Amino acid sequence: MNARIARPAAAAAATIMLASLSACGGDDAAAPSGKAVIAGVEVVKDQKLHDLLPEKIKKDGEVRVATDVPYPPFEMYVKEGESALTGLDYDLGQALGAKLGVTFAFTPQKFDGIVPAIQAGKFDLAMSAITDNKDRQKVVDFVDYSQSGSGILVGDGNPSKIETLDDLCGRKVGVQAATNQLDLLKSHQESCGKAGKGNIDIQTFPKDSDAQLALRSGKVVAQVLTKPAAGWVAKTADAGKAFDLVEDPAAPGGYNASPNGIAISKQLPELTDAVQKALQALIDDGTLVKIYNKYGVPSIAVKEATKNASVD
Repeated sequence: MNARIARPAAAAAATIMLASLSACGGDDAAAPSGKAVIAGVEVVKDQKLHDLLPEKIKKDGEVRVATDVPYPPFEMYVKEGESALTGLDYDLGQALGAKLGVTFAFTPQKFDGIVPAIQAGKFDLAMSAITDNKDRQKVVDFVDYSQSGSGILVGDGNPSKIETLDDLCGRKVGVQAATNQLDLLKSHQESCGKAGKGNIDIQTFPKDSDAQLALRSGKVVAQVLTKPAAGWVAKTADAGKAFDLVEDPAAPGGYNASPNGIAISKQLPELTDAVQKALQALIDDGTLVKIYNKYGVPSIAVKEATKNASVD
């Protein structure tokens, strides 16, 4: 699916209070002293942005953040069975917190309960790869930070020279059953026919990992899955030596990409404004792309911090 329109939740019930901002994953480290090191970049407090925050948040020094864990590469536990978090959303949250001079305190929350919990005042915002759409905009505001669609995963070195969806025509391609990616492949069959290349030989699998086994063994030439997941698999499987992510310049965020947004309570317009401006500062100084590059998907980063950008 494109980000989290809906999906099975896998969050733990524990609250992770990150007052020390110490678990940014890997060798990243943050501190409550007004700066943090995220993806190798030092992020420093901007007093003008801090002053934009609601008075209560400035007084408490904390933004309460809901997130559904795990959902790689956006949300993950540093170690299975432990509570420390890492991931693209978590690192971005720590960077935003450092820029604003407050702690972004992440709490695991089942995905389908995130927006209701914001409405009820339990959280100030959510960072959980949430698709910005018109229905959700009725109850929360979004600051959009990525474009997420479908991507193509191929074997290391791209032996079949796959560069676009059209290159899948007439070939065996793996995909998880009952996903937006399967729908994408089916809808592309007409284009294959018009090009005289033959239909895509779609091979469906119960799980993405099953499709990746087929790709490893040469039973398919590519797998179609969400682009963030494809980038993460390409970066991490066999230390980055098993797969490659296809980068189609015509679809930098992936095919049929939709905006992902930080969902913020409509009762906190000052927070929305502050987060939007802090995100833009991270875009302008290159920090956002470096965070995304850490997780293998720099191409899904936005070039402008927009508000409620969905057009559906």
